Amino acid sequence: MDAVYQALVKIVGEDYASNRPEELFTYSKDLGTSEPKFPDYVAAPKTAEEVQKIILLANKKKVPVVPLGGGMSLAGLALPLQGGIALDLKRMDQIIELNEKARYVVVEAGISNGKLTAYLHKHYPHLMHSEPGAPPAATIGGNIAIHGQGDMAHPYGFNSDMVNGMEVVLPTGEICKFGSCSIGSGWYTLHPLPDIGLFLGWNGSTGIITKISLRLFPCKKIREMDLFVVEDEGLIPDLLYELTHVGMAEDLIAFTSAIPPFMDGVHHISMNITGDTEEEMEFKRHLLLDGKLARYIQDGTGGIGAVSQDIQRPQISKSADWKKGGGFEYVGSIMPVTAYPECYRRGAEISTRHNIPYTVLGRVIGSAHAMMFSWSYAFNRADPETVRHAREALHETDSLVLELGGTIWKPAVFGQKLMMDRMDSNTLQMMKKVKNLLDPNGIMNPGNWEVNE
Repeated sequence: MDAVYQALVKIVGEDYASNRPEELFTYSKDLGTSEPKFPDYVAAPKTAEEVQKIILLANKKKVPVVPLGGGMSLAGLALPLQGGIALDLKRMDQIIELNEKARYVVVEAGISNGKLTAYLHKHYPHLMHSEPGAPPAATIGGNIAIHGQGDMAHPYGFNSDMVNGMEVVLPTGEICKFGSCSIGSGWYTLHPLPDIGLFLGWNGSTGIITKISLRLFPCKKIREMDLFVVEDEGLIPDLLYELTHVGMAEDLIAFTSAIPPFMDGVHHISMNITGDTEEEMEFKRHLLLDGKLARYIQDGTGGIGAVSQDIQRPQISKSADWKKGGGFEYVGSIMPVTAYPECYRRGAEISTRHNIPYTVLGRVIGSAHAMMFSWSYAFNRADPETVRHAREALHETDSLVLELGGTIWKPAVFGQKLMMDRMDSNTLQMMKKVKNLLDPNGIMNPGNWEVNE
């Protein structure tokens, strides 16, 4: 019998370990354009101690380990590029602690955003967390590990900026805590302890996050989306600067799309505003619509497209999956807000060249400190030619991001290589030293952020 498989069964139980081809197939691909990569084993641990035992086994047997959350990243970040153990963390989905007055929650990393949202709605309806624009099955740990952003990115930043503390299983098996929890003072802050930012943005190649303390925010009773439209993409940076100046919006997104036709060439800014009373809503609406946007309405360069209350929180992942039999993948980038016009024009050119109707979107990060800009490329999974075109468009767009002075967000291996080719040589060598120190046997998600110099 397979010794690794038998050892996994002993750790997690027969129902939660497998080497059967039909189950390995499920973990061999994600929803994007990446070619399938099969693991040799799948294991679904329930506790950090079980994760630790699997990591110790993997070091002993020199078997790669690839941690997996909800599998929603699209870019192949959780595919087993060199085989090994696919470590499915979705059984680690417990809410451990919620501090209402200090507004934070401690969860296991495999909990889905949908489960946490439902829990808050039921038990603490006056609290909320920053939901990513992904399907509800996306996990908290997965989103944090790739510097995910959510619908409170304006004004609070990336979801990884909202972390108060973490528990991590290192590549050599030690279980470590970071933040105030490391000195037994609770899970309320990462500060002012020494910064050890070794686990965010590394795609699970420096350790496996098992617990997270996440900041919560007030959840207002009334929710409204106001839509402002302009034809001149060059106005978007100025509009976003004006809107972020008053700080009234909970979320700001600029977007346009070739489909449906009435959106083609028209740029929309969605402003999510919330309040506990109509008076509060009217005050915010007045500052935004009657204040900052008034002159654009008066001179005819822009107009109010819609004002809608009782809306759901935005799910931007729904914006591009339109082809029959389809799917989509996107290149995300972190750009200066001023880059929006050129991003739109150049992205539309790439889409046209590959016969893919364009979908472009930018979400404000902070108070216009940056923008998460994405170009989405739809394809038909049953049509290899459309998949090829989407993949080529994605690679072209990765190069475009760097040409325009941006950084590739959630980069696949192709994008990682582009960035490392441009990276400061001393920074690159430091990354190599960090990985070699933490993971001397090279078992953690090999193929990601590998420095070959």
